Amino acid sequence: MERLPSWIRQHLAALRALLVLTLVTGAIYPLVVTGIAQAVFNDSANGSLVQKDGKDTGSSLVGQSFTDASGDPVRKYFQSRPSVAGDGYDMLSTAASNLGPEDIVDTLAVPGAKDAEGAPDTGKQSLLTQVCARSKAIGDLEGVSGARPYCTADGVGAVLKVFPAVGTPARAVSVNQACPTAPFVARYRGVKVECGKPGEDYAAGRTVAVRGSAKAVVPPDAVTASGSGLDPDISVAYAHLQANRVARERGLTPAQVGSLIDEYTTGRSLGFMGEPAVNVLRLNLALDRLRG
Repeated sequence: MERLPSWIRQHLAALRALLVLTLVTGAIYPLVVTGIAQAVFNDSANGSLVQKDGKDTGSSLVGQSFTDASGDPVRKYFQSRPSVAGDGYDMLSTAASNLGPEDIVDTLAVPGAKDAEGAPDTGKQSLLTQVCARSKAIGDLEGVSGARPYCTADGVGAVLKVFPAVGTPARAVSVNQACPTAPFVARYRGVKVECGKPGEDYAAGRTVAVRGSAKAVVPPDAVTASGSGLDPDISVAYAHLQANRVARERGLTPAQVGSLIDEYTTGRSLGFMGEPAVNVLRLNLALDRLRG
């Protein structure tokens, strides 16, 4: 029998290898791994879904917002930490803001101006102002002080632009407070502080962040978004900060709510990594069950 040409034999060998590898890596291996996952880690393998009244209501691994149609917090529920993943906790847009600690100067909205898409100009908040605004909002919601260092009383970053950049100050502007807002401090090194004028370029000035005497009551995780934007947990401190509001709205005692917080607090990973945390979805569902 005449042997096939070498080039045909090479192609047949490649085809056999393709079929074998497709079968092993494309069928056998996935089926084995899936079977093991379903047998050993059934809950996690299926997305760690959490049910309410027999219906899937979310995942214990992915956070969600507890807000109304207007985006305002539903007061009877514990609130999650901020998220910048899409419109919030969007698994298809998981992301962080990528803003760092030096992002402290806002771009003020210019009245009457429009952006590239024709929408009204809304400006751009710095990371510092976002933190300040969130802290003030949470303070108002929980009935505590939302003040924190480097924030003004009206919830923006306490930042000045000083001119000239080097030498004795001749001019100082509170760049995150648009006119006619009164600046958070009247004078800086003997110079009267001005309010910020939208559209004016202050880049040439020296940036000075002013630390106030306020001590933060609102925990850091309440005012900063997680790296993924999907964090389902909050700190124990943030949970306890919300406990009085939730108890009041539901007609419960603070002790009842506090015991639920303790029940749904998880410890450090492997006993030493990270901090104890509270799963917001599981805690809120437990509150609903408590009220029948």
